[in-house]
Amino acid sequence: MELTATGLGPLLDRFAGVSRIALLRGGGLGDLMFALPAVSALKAAYPGSAVTLLGTPVHEALVSDTHTGIDDVMVLPVAEGVRPGQEDPAATAAFFSAARERQFDLAVQLHGGGRFSNPFLLRLQARHTVGSATPDAAPLERTLPYTYYQHEPLRAIEVAGLAGAPPVQLEARLNPRAQFVAQLPAVLGAALPPDGQPLLVLHPGASDPRRHWPAASFGAVARAAADDGARVLVVGDHSETGLAEAVVSAAVGHSAGDPTRSGDRPVASVAGMLGLGELAALLARADVVVANDSGPRHLAQALGAPTVGIYWAGNALTSGPLGRGRHRVHLSWVTQCPVCGADVTQVGWTAQRCPHDNSLVAGIRPEDVYADVRSLLH
Repeated sequence: MELTATGLGPLLDRFAGVSRIALLRGGGLGDLMFALPAVSALKAAYPGSAVTLLGTPVHEALVSDTHTGIDDVMVLPVAEGVRPGQEDPAATAAFFSAARERQFDLAVQLHGGGRFSNPFLLRLQARHTVGSATPDAAPLERTLPYTYYQHEPLRAIEVAGLAGAPPVQLEARLNPRAQFVAQLPAVLGAALPPDGQPLLVLHPGASDPRRHWPAASFGAVARAAADDGARVLVVGDHSETGLAEAVVSAAVGHSAGDPTRSGDRPVASVAGMLGLGELAALLARADVVVANDSGPRHLAQALGAPTVGIYWAGNALTSGPLGRGRHRVHLSWVTQCPVCGADVTQVGWTAQRCPHDNSLVAGIRPEDVYADVRSLLH
C-alpha cells in the first residue's frame, strides 16, 4: 500500500484480468461530473477496459451527447437509496439479469455511504468490488470510510485508488460533440451573440431550493453585464422556465415574453429550448457562467468555461471548484435555517432535515458577484 503521487490514498494493488468495469453513480448532472475523475483513473490503470456507468436517464443522455470517456450506460432501476420513484420488481430483476450477463470484473460504488448502494452493487456479482461505506453499510472487498464533508471528486479518486488506479485528473473534463456545436446557431438564432461580443450564461436553478440565489440577484448581475456590452442568456430545463423568466424580468424590468423572439434583447431566457448536447455546446462557448451549486455549473466547469458559483459553505466543501484562476466562489456562512433556527450543518446520511426550503445563500451581494464576472470577462 502507498499514497498516490498527489498525496491522496491509499493506492492499493491492481486487480488482475480487469476488462469490464461497472461504476455505480446515480443522481443528476453534477453527480456524474464528480465521478468522471475516477473514470479517467480506472481507464488509465486498466488499459483497454470498458467502463459501464450504472446511472440515470440524464446521465445516459449526457454520455450520448458529449465526450465523457464512459463507454456505455445501464439505466438504474428504481431502488431505495439508489434511484427514487415507484419500484418495479420485474424491472429490477431484468436489470440485474442483464448486468450479471456482462460478467463485470470490477464494480465501483461511488453513490454514497453504501447503506443501500453496497447491497445493490453486490447483486451484480462482479469479481471485485470497491467503494465507500458508513459503519452500517455492507462491506465490499475494499472499502473507504465514508465521511459526508469530503470533496466528492476527491472521494471518487480515493475509491479508484482502492482498485490500484492513481489519479489522472482532479476534476472532470469533457467536450461537446461537434454536431451540437454546429447546430447551436440554428437552435438559438439571433439570441446567440456574434463573435466578439462577450457571452454570460446564467443558471438560477438547483435541485435543492435552499441553494437558490434570488432571481432578483441574478437579474442584477445580468443587467450589469448587459450594460457593459455582454449578451446574457439564462438557461434551465423545462421545469425552470418560470424561474429563468423571473431573472429576465428582474434584469429588463418587464415580462420575459416569448424566448424565441428575444434575439434583440441583451438579456434573454433560453430555458427549455436546449437538449444536453446544445447546452454543453453553449456552456463551452460562454465567456463566463454564473450559477448556483447545480449540475449546469459543474458541467460548465468540466467543459472549460470560467464560472462564478453561488455556494452555501457546506456545499463548497463537497463540490466547489478546486482552483481560483478560472473559477470564483461566493460563500454563504449561514448555519441555521432562517425560519426555525435548525442547524443546517448537520447533513448527510444521519441528519434530520427541517421542512423549510428558504434560501441559505440569499445574503450574497450581486455587486460582489458581478465584480468577479467582470474580472473574468475582461
